[in-house]
Amino acid sequence: MTAPMSSGRARKAVFSLALCAGLVALLAACSSPEDPDAGTNGVGKLTAAGIEKKAQAAVDGAGAVRLSGALVSQGETYRLNMRLKENGGTGSVTSKDDTFELLRIEDELFLKADAGFWTHESDADGKESAAPSTSDTEAADKLQDKYVKVPREDPSYKQLRGFTDIKVLLGGLLSLHGELTKGDYSKVGGIRTIKVIAGKGAGGTLDVSLVGVPYPLQLMRAGGAGTLTLTDWGKEFTLEAPPKGQTVDYGSDLPESSSSGG
Repeated sequence: MTAPMSSGRARKAVFSLALCAGLVALLAACSSPEDPDAGTNGVGKLTAAGIEKKAQAAVDGAGAVRLSGALVSQGETYRLNMRLKENGGTGSVTSKDDTFELLRIEDELFLKADAGFWTHESDADGKESAAPSTSDTEAADKLQDKYVKVPREDPSYKQLRGFTDIKVLLGGLLSLHGELTKGDYSKVGGIRTIKVIAGKGAGGTLDVSLVGVPYPLQLMRAGGAGTLTLTDWGKEFTLEAPPKGQTVDYGSDLPESSSSGG
């Protein structure tokens, strides 16, 4: 007959079993790390070039996107908040001195800004010139918060249109330069991503979604030229022409302003 185990010995036995079970689980975890690609779309397993190719294919197949963030160009910082699709775009662009809205439907481009935007004049050195005349101020008052149609012949048309063109804007921004390497797993807006780094960071860094379609979700441009976030991929939205009562058409030339000062 086996002698009954004392309560002290029983507690020690239970503790020893629990300790052994914990060690076994720990060793199993150490020997079989969690797969970082489990439950993802699998692009994290590809080479850096393969990830970029998948991301570019996703961009080419997307009908719409929202682009927001900072863009530095020729020493000037622009903050963008644009919704883009194949036949146009709408949103706002903010620079150091101004904020203006853009709306493009097919080839018709409209610019909307306050009176201050229309009275900024710059000289050849880029410095703001003397205070605007009374006539300039009166004209600006008539233009403020109106949708001013940008003529195709105006030098500013091509530049402003570029902010609303999904192919032009994304084609220029999402091009990575230099040898590509895979970076860390990360998150953008709560969505898991894999980083693609170009030229050891000197050519930009792109975060590509590991969930669903491998869309680019964030771009850090090279040389501190801004960080842009891309959301609402493929999400349809409506572009409507502004009411005629809120539209101004100057024909073939815009009035002189910061938009046409080049």
